Amino acid sequence: MTIRVVVADDHEVVRAGYAGLLATQADFAVVGTARDGAEAVRVCRAQSPDVVLMDVRMPVMDGIEATARLQGPHAPRVLVLTTFDLDEHVYDALAAGASGFLLKDVTAERLFEAVRVVAAGEALLAPGITRRLIAEFARLRPPAPAPAARSGLGVLTPRETDVLRLLAEGLSNPELAGRLHVGEETVKTHVSRILSKLGLRDRTQAVVMAYETGLVVPRTG
Repeated sequence: MTIRVVVADDHEVVRAGYAGLLATQADFAVVGTARDGAEAVRVCRAQSPDVVLMDVRMPVMDGIEATARLQGPHAPRVLVLTTFDLDEHVYDALAAGASGFLLKDVTAERLFEAVRVVAAGEALLAPGITRRLIAEFARLRPPAPAPAARSGLGVLTPRETDVLRLLAEGLSNPELAGRLHVGEETVKTHVSRILSKLGLRDRTQAVVMAYETGLVVPRTG
């Protein structure tokens, strides 16, 4: 299956570089590029890509706003491009609906892997990295009062709530299976049901929600 990709970055050399690399892979098709967030939204609505490589700092409209505007039933999955591994805007991008992030000095192999992983519906980041990133910015943005914030989690069963909590703590599927004494297929079923009930698109967004609702409290020390 061909993965349709849009590249959004305000630097022409960077934009062309990513597009050129992706074009070397038989299963990728670069269907458009954009110089700013507004153009990225227009191109995505016209081309319906599977994945967008989205820079954060762009003129006219930044990548965070563009990511938020692209959300919907048939929205592409967004990989945020950033210069620093703890860019202050990365959390906002994830909260806006991005599926993960890439450093701009990523190797070609890692870029290809990331696009394929996200296109398949998985979270981009390794669980431990996801936890570190989300915990850092959740610490800087205290969650809403637990009773009100957690009300949206009431649709989950007690077991699903436990699975969500463990996801946010950074456990992978095999680790979840071991902790819960169930098979990996059962874990995948729980995760799928959690995403469906909460209207979330992937594990990364589930982690964001777990911190934002106060289900998991970031460690500060």
